[in-house]
Amino acid sequence: MNILVRLKRVLLPSVVDPMAYSSSAGKKQRLKDYASFRRFVSLVSITCLAVFLLVFLLRMNSSSNFGVPFSDEFDEVLPRSYNRSLISRRLNLPKQNDLSIELEKRNQMPPRNLDLYPSLAKDHITVVLYVHNRPQYLKVVVNSISQVIGINETLLIVSHDGYFEEMNKIIEGIRFCQVKQIFAPFSPHVFPSGFPGVSPADCKEKDNAAEKHCKGTPDQYGNHRSPKIVSLKHHWWWMMNTVWDGLSETKEHNGHILFIEEDHFLYPNAYQNLKILTELKPKKCPHCYAANLAPCDVNARGEGWDSLIAERMGNVGYAFNRTIWRKIHKKTSKFCYFDDYNWDITMWATVYPSFGNAVFTLRGPRTSAVHFGKCGLHQGQEGEKACVDNGVLNFHVEDADKVANINPDWEVRVFENQPGYKAGFKGWGGWGDKRDHQLCLNFAQMYHL
Repeated sequence: MNILVRLKRVLLPSVVDPMAYSSSAGKKQRLKDYASFRRFVSLVSITCLAVFLLVFLLRMNSSSNFGVPFSDEFDEVLPRSYNRSLISRRLNLPKQNDLSIELEKRNQMPPRNLDLYPSLAKDHITVVLYVHNRPQYLKVVVNSISQVIGINETLLIVSHDGYFEEMNKIIEGIRFCQVKQIFAPFSPHVFPSGFPGVSPADCKEKDNAAEKHCKGTPDQYGNHRSPKIVSLKHHWWWMMNTVWDGLSETKEHNGHILFIEEDHFLYPNAYQNLKILTELKPKKCPHCYAANLAPCDVNARGEGWDSLIAERMGNVGYAFNRTIWRKIHKKTSKFCYFDDYNWDITMWATVYPSFGNAVFTLRGPRTSAVHFGKCGLHQGQEGEKACVDNGVLNFHVEDADKVANINPDWEVRVFENQPGYKAGFKGWGGWGDKRDHQLCLNFAQMYHL
């Protein structure tokens, strides 16, 4: 008996050896056993194939889902102590949706372009650009910033009022300096179906809450809140608290920080002039609270005198230090309860006057920043009533605007009793809802728990 036959007997005892049997019954048994063996092999093969396919599909499904939740991208770089829900629980902030949580995580990311600009100048002035959703303006501003001399030595922080993909892409394309993006996680634009966005049960316009059984407290003129309008003041206040007290990159920064908006065009000498102004301010104008790149009158371009100017603080290209921020922060209640949706009018009409003395800012006689926007943030970008402006500019940047043009030896001329919003102005309204007041107060507390 050869080796093959022996192996068959050991491994397959049910298979009959054809050399051992010659009878008809033996042949039938042999065929029957062989058929059973084939069915067994087929069943095993099918089972193995099914298991293999199941495992393969599970692995493919797992692999395809691995990159979907983009929060996983940030978990590896967040500090171990970071707890995104801790502040929300302590302050009873609005319940966050998925987008709000993701934006809050993004705020913990380090600046980009560290490979290109690994360090900042020791005496750098951080630049904060706050934006909403006017991409046609943002492109112009980013291009102007890219031409600013010295911008590569500092950090640019871009604060977004919500998340808009086109705005995000523009900022992600910046390569001329370190840049960090932060997104307001409690922006009304992030909450499409609940406060601080639009809630189904909210009162609208001049609704009577008792008659309509709706939620909300009206402003001094009887109007209920409009989320896209209150977002202006919320964003500015959240940004200020976050930049000064919440970001690892700036919470220990005691020097000046420059704030500009998405429709503020910067001249190439803006950063150089600002550094000169902040150095001169303690000596030339110790009572000045800030430094400005432009006159408080947004339509003015400067006097062209051989002197520095001290005037009321403007809202285009303004810079102040931590000492001034602390004074502002102490006036949280005045800021949060004043019935005006504009942050700047709120500051002029109630916060600055509460300091006791006139609030002056120091600037040069020739502007280094220009407000060019025709479309206000409150006008929006959607629907038939959208404000349309392609952002095309015809600014002529003269040679004098390409280099520092402030003489440290100049004297200071003081402008007093200028026109504008002052103490006693009762506000334009739009900020009467108690929920907005509380959210504003919470923003001032969220980094001091």
